[in-house]
Amino acid sequence: MDAPTKTRPTLDDIKTAAERIKGSVIRTPMMKSYTLSEIVDAEVWLKFENLQFTAAYKERGALNKLLQLTDTERARGVVAASAGNHAQAVAYHGRRLGIPVTIVMPISTPMIKVTQTEGHGANVVLHGERFDDAYAHARELEEKHGYIFVHPFDDVAVMSGAGTVALEMLEDAPDLDMLVIPIGGGGLISGVATAAKALKPGIQVVGVEAELYPSMKNVVENGHGAIGGDTLAEGIAVKEPGQLTRAIIADLVDRIDLVAERDIEHAVAMLVNIEKTIVEGAGAAGLAAILAQPERFRGRKIGTTLCGGNIDTHLLANVLVRELVRCGRIARLRIAAQDRPGALAAITAKFHECGVNIIETNHHRIFTRLPAKDTVIEVECEARDSQAIETLIKRLVGAGFNVERAELD
Repeated sequence: MDAPTKTRPTLDDIKTAAERIKGSVIRTPMMKSYTLSEIVDAEVWLKFENLQFTAAYKERGALNKLLQLTDTERARGVVAASAGNHAQAVAYHGRRLGIPVTIVMPISTPMIKVTQTEGHGANVVLHGERFDDAYAHARELEEKHGYIFVHPFDDVAVMSGAGTVALEMLEDAPDLDMLVIPIGGGGLISGVATAAKALKPGIQVVGVEAELYPSMKNVVENGHGAIGGDTLAEGIAVKEPGQLTRAIIADLVDRIDLVAERDIEHAVAMLVNIEKTIVEGAGAAGLAAILAQPERFRGRKIGTTLCGGNIDTHLLANVLVRELVRCGRIARLRIAAQDRPGALAAITAKFHECGVNIIETNHHRIFTRLPAKDTVIEVECEARDSQAIETLIKRLVGAGFNVERAELD
C-alpha cells in the first residue's frame, strides 16, 4: 500500500532542508533598521533575501526540491512554469546540478526575464498570454516527455526550503514577536509560519497581499475582493492560490493585510533611500503594510522578508521619481498667463526667487479653454523640499497668475 502523500511540511522537514541547501544558497543578512523602526515606533528587522544570487528567496525551495530527485529523475529533466523568480531559481540550480531544465513562460513575459532565464541554461518555451496558459502547457510537457514538475509553491519540498528563511530570522533576532510576510501562492509564508510557530508558539505571523490580488484572503477569510489589474507587486499577483498552502495559512497565519499600489511604491522607494537596497514590489509588500498602518504594529518586534529584488530599472526609476512627486520635491504646475513678451520671464523670476529649478516647460495655446490671447505654461520643476514649491505657488498667485498643480492620486 502506498504511503499517503504529504500535504504540509514539519519543523524537521525545514531543518533538514536547511542542512541540505547549506552552502549552496546565501545566508542572507538579517538587520535591524533603526530609521524605519523610528518611523513606525516599532523594532523593524529586515531579511535581505534580495541578495541571493538570483535576487530572490525562491532558490531555497527550488534547490531543496531538486536535491531530492533520484538520478533517474534528474536525467529525465524538470519543467516549471514561471514568469520570474522561480524560473531563474530552477534554471540556475538545475544547471549547477546538471539537470536539464525547461521553463514555460507567457508570451507577454518581459524579454529581460526571458534572457536572464536562458542565461542560466534553461530551455525557455513561450506559450499563452497568461500564467495559467503557461502552467497548463508545462503540465502537458511533463506528461509528454516525462519531466519532473517543479511547482512554484504547492509542494512540500518547496515550502520546506522557503521555511529556512524563518530559521535564520529567529536565529539572528530571537526576540521577534511578529513576522510580516508577502503572500502570492503561499509557499513562503507556509514554510515560514510552520517553522516560526513551532519554534515560538506565541509569535504572530501576518500575511500581506497586493490590494488588487486578494486571492488568499478571499479563500481563507471567505472574502469577495475583486482580483486583477496592473500591480507593481507582480511576483505576488496570483489569481488562484495553492491548494496545500491555503490550508496551512488558514491554520497558522494570524491575519492577512492588503496594501495599495501607492504604499508598495512608497516602500520600494524607502528601501532605496534608507537602506540603499533594491527590492521589487512583491519583496517590499511586507514593509508597505507596516508603513501604511503603523498603528497595527506599534511597539512590536517585527521581522519582514525582502523576498526579491528583480525590478526593471526603468520601472524603478519611475517609482523613485513618483516618490519625489508625492513628497513634494517635484511638481508640475499649469500656469495661465497672457501670451505676450515678458510673461515667461515674469514667471521664471519667481522660480529663481524661491530657489526652485525648472526641469521642463511647455506652452499650450491651442488645446485650452482660455481666451485666444492667453496661454497655459506647463512647468515641471524640482525643489529642495515641499515648502519651497508651496512658497513658489503663493508668490505666483500673488503676482496675478492662475496656478494649478498636477496630482498623482
